Amino acid sequence: VLSYGRLVARAVLGGLSQTDSRDYSLVTASCGFGKDFRKGILKKGMCYGDDACFVARHRSADVLGVADGVGGWRDYGVDPSQFSGTLMRTCERLVKEGRFVPSNPVGILTAGYCELLQNKVPLLGSSTACIVVLDRSSHRLHTANLGDSGFLVVRGGEVVHRSDEQQHYFNTPFQLSIAPPEAEGVVLSDSPDAADSTSFDVQLGDIILTATDGLFDNMPDYMILQELKKLKNSNYESIQQTARSIAEQAHELAYDPTYMSPFAQFACDNGLNVRGGKPDDITVLLSIVAEYTD
Repeated sequence: VLSYGRLVARAVLGGLSQTDSRDYSLVTASCGFGKDFRKGILKKGMCYGDDACFVARHRSADVLGVADGVGGWRDYGVDPSQFSGTLMRTCERLVKEGRFVPSNPVGILTAGYCELLQNKVPLLGSSTACIVVLDRSSHRLHTANLGDSGFLVVRGGEVVHRSDEQQHYFNTPFQLSIAPPEAEGVVLSDSPDAADSTSFDVQLGDIILTATDGLFDNMPDYMILQELKKLKNSNYESIQQTARSIAEQAHELAYDPTYMSPFAQFACDNGLNVRGGKPDDITVLLSIVAEYTD
C-alpha cells in the first residue's frame, strides 16, 4: 500500500515520466562489412575494414563509438585501420576505467586523441568519430560527432534525433589526424572540440542506430526505418538480426551501379554527375533503450 501511495503522490507532484527512478541501459548489437570483404569479417577488435567501433559499459553509463579511418593514407603506405582502431580501443579503455563524465562525450574523444598524440609508438592516420553515451540514472543521451559518421534515434517509427554531418567540402569530413612532421600543414586535422555535441532525453524502447557513413551514404532514412519495423522486442538476438539485415542491405546497395544512393544524390547536388552506390566499409551499431539489469 505504501508504495502505491508513494507512486500516486509522485504522479501528482511531477508527472510519472520525469520521476521514473529505474536506471536505463542499452542493449546493443553490431554488424559490418569491410569493402574488400564479401562477408562480415571482424579483424582483431571491432573493426570492419578501416572502420572501428566499441561498446563499453560502466556502472553510470553505456558508451558506444564508431570511427572511420581515412583511406587516403594507403597512398603513403599507412594502414588506415590502425588509427581508427587505436582511437576506439583507447576510448573504450577510458570508459571501462571510469575516466569519463557521461555528460561530456567530447571529453572521451579528447582524452583518447591526446593519448594517441602522446603515444610512444608512432601512429599516423586520420579518422572521423562519433561517441554516444547513455547516462543510466538521468535517462539522457549525450553525443559527440566529428565528421560524417553519426546516429539516428527512432521512436514510434520516426526519426526524433539525428547527428549533423560535418564536412569541409564535398566528401571531405572533419577528422582527427596525426601527420608526420613534414606533412603537418598539409593534412586536414580538426580538434575534438570541433565535434558537434547534443544532449536529450530518451525513453524506454527508443532505438539508437550509430553507424559510419558507409551506411548513411547507401541507405536513406525510409529504408532504414523499414528494416527497424521488423524489430519485435529488445532481446539481443532480434537486435542482432536487424543490425545484420541493415548492414547487408547497405553492402548490397553499395555495389549497385544503377541505384541512386544518398551519396550519389549529394554528389549531384554538388554538380557532379554520379550514379550508383558508394563502395565503403560499413559499421552498424543498433541499440534499444531498456531497463538496466546488472
